[in-house]
Amino acid sequence: MSNKIFLGIDTSNYTTSVAFCDIYGNVIKNYKLLLPVKKGERGLRQSEAVFSHIKNIPLISKNIVNDLKNYDFEILAIGHSGFPRDCEGSYMPCFLVGEAISDFLASIYKVKNYKFSHQNGHIRAALFSAELNDLKESFISFHVSGGTTEILYVSYGDTLNVSLIGGSKDLNAGQAIDRIGVRMGLDFPCGPQIEELAKRNNKNIPTHKISVERFDCNLSGLENLALNLYEKTNDKSLVSAFTLDYIAKVLSSLTQNLKDYYGDIKIVFAGGVMSNSIIKNTISSKFKNVFFASPEYSSDNAVGISFLTKEKYFKEEKDDKLQL
Repeated sequence: MSNKIFLGIDTSNYTTSVAFCDIYGNVIKNYKLLLPVKKGERGLRQSEAVFSHIKNIPLISKNIVNDLKNYDFEILAIGHSGFPRDCEGSYMPCFLVGEAISDFLASIYKVKNYKFSHQNGHIRAALFSAELNDLKESFISFHVSGGTTEILYVSYGDTLNVSLIGGSKDLNAGQAIDRIGVRMGLDFPCGPQIEELAKRNNKNIPTHKISVERFDCNLSGLENLALNLYEKTNDKSLVSAFTLDYIAKVLSSLTQNLKDYYGDIKIVFAGGVMSNSIIKNTISSKFKNVFFASPEYSSDNAVGISFLTKEKYFKEEKDDKLQL
């Protein structure tokens, strides 16, 4: 195993993440700690997220020291998520924690420190998990999470080049899941609990018209429909199944529209919502050339950032001794 490694750091609004990969594309370590959310709350204020990251970093650091104490390694470069998306004005204070730590470590180790978007980290982690590391052709990526429901056209240059082509015009899929789950008394984030409840459902799932137009959708109606169903039935399993079925139908409809327009282009699904097996199975049963990350790499993680760091380092340094 190579001892030359790359460090990735991601401090999202949900998770503190640190990951290491080596020059051959092996994941050395992948550390993640969820940010705590009080019972009944639907997320964190940015000030709370920043404070939680500051508390989490020493805990992760202890694990890193213990795990790597007998591993003779050299950090070649460090990367971090500096903003949510690759577009002008994209900003969230929680990412300043990762940036500060990355700047500090880069100064200590005297290495370069690269900044990427949280979204590009998600996409790169999905490519790794779906065994598409060598993909150089353009592709479509869905990024579906608590903070984002977007459709992106992606190509490779010096790094991932991402263009927004569609998505939700109102509520994000993860937001809808969490709002519905919290109203049913579940703990935030509610995705895993919603999935388990949905698997227990043995009743017919009510059908409702979805709102999809070309590559855009509206998801705000889902919250009202699901909560009305819960008020009538008091059945958490049925409501959970309805919620996931609705989202799966919306994403399937969007996928069909993309296939109709772009042909048999590869479509990669990234983001925490796409770790849901019910949604994944619905889409994968209908379409070919669709790819999904494993749950570990769908939810927030820093593995994608470590890979982007590795790739940018090689493009900039062009060190013949290190080129693969």
